[in-house]
Amino acid sequence: MKRLAMVAVCLAAMGLGKPAFADDFAIVGARVYADPQAKALDDGVVIVRDGRIAAVGPRTKVVVPQGMRQVSGTGRTLVAGFWNSHVHLLTHDLLHPEAADPAKLEGQLRDMFTRWGFTTVFDLASSTASATTLRRMIGAGKIAGPQILTVGDPFFPKDGTPVYARPLYEAEHIAIPEIRSTPEAVARLDRQAAAGVDGVKLFTGAILGAEEVMVMPADQIRALTAEAHRHHLPVFAHPTNREGMAAAVDNGVDVLAHSAPIAGPWDAAQVRKLVARHVALVPTMMLFEVYPADATPVSTVVQQVRALSEGGGEVLFGTDAGFMDVFDPSAEYRLMAQAMDWRHVLAALTTTPARRFGQSAQRGRIARGLAADMVLLDGDPAADATAFAKVAITIRAGDVLSGAK
Repeated sequence: MKRLAMVAVCLAAMGLGKPAFADDFAIVGARVYADPQAKALDDGVVIVRDGRIAAVGPRTKVVVPQGMRQVSGTGRTLVAGFWNSHVHLLTHDLLHPEAADPAKLEGQLRDMFTRWGFTTVFDLASSTASATTLRRMIGAGKIAGPQILTVGDPFFPKDGTPVYARPLYEAEHIAIPEIRSTPEAVARLDRQAAAGVDGVKLFTGAILGAEEVMVMPADQIRALTAEAHRHHLPVFAHPTNREGMAAAVDNGVDVLAHSAPIAGPWDAAQVRKLVARHVALVPTMMLFEVYPADATPVSTVVQQVRALSEGGGEVLFGTDAGFMDVFDPSAEYRLMAQAMDWRHVLAALTTTPARRFGQSAQRGRIARGLAADMVLLDGDPAADATAFAKVAITIRAGDVLSGAK
């Protein structure tokens, strides 16, 4: 699956220019977890120069240059910047960034994402034009924000726009992106790829009512997945139920964008199939707690995540922020801790998405030469996984996006 570890080299370097308002600095005295497998480095020092990590080590061995600004990490924990691999840029301002007040845009990105340590987010459906415009604004330094990856416009089956999505498209005067024919859909995918999207989102199980789910035809999934892979783009699926999940997995999709608790617990055979086909999962566990239903018990979500993790599958962290108005990820960490240990949660936030989306040479760890994407926590997730939400400072490419400057 090397061909699916996928985003072009130019994307990997995106946002690594001179920080907008941060000089070179050192974080001193923190407990550092350089990556999910690394032993804790107590009383550590990390030096940042020109938006990259210049040195990492214990205070006894790493000398902070005279006059360099120091940030105290005493009593805190330093980890790599977090990835939220399932968000939506769906507020009115984020959908129309060119017409919005830059300060308001920046505030929304902070409240939704960077306040919580997310230095990279993967937008799993907004619009191609708005998401790429927002990304350009961040890259040009007009506003501060996370690295944005996006699928742009999603692909709904014909007459399969989800019941909850139609009002938004109508209110924002955005064309509903349904598939009219397979050739037309493939042509649209090509246009979106040319416009700079980083993935493709298929609604293989589209919710039309309380008990009605439309499954995307297998031939359309195969055609769109093949075309996306030709562009070296990962394909995400909104599965919903057992049939939508099977259609996605059997026809080449790379990432399930949600757990599917309505499908019931996953047995060993299901897990082996997902692992063999290199299908990752973004479980969005708190979604099923915020919107509880008898058919989608949270306990089943926990079982699915635990089974996949223990079976060697890839789990990516994601909250569905933007669809949900709950931005605090504490509940997601609490639920994930029921399914896996804290190091696996850290991997889902850092190394796993960086590797899956082709950026492990630039992000995902605290190591010399990598982008200075880091999160300073008021707490230690080794003791309590919800400490991942106790964010003191968020840094992307040496730029302090949230917390003390």
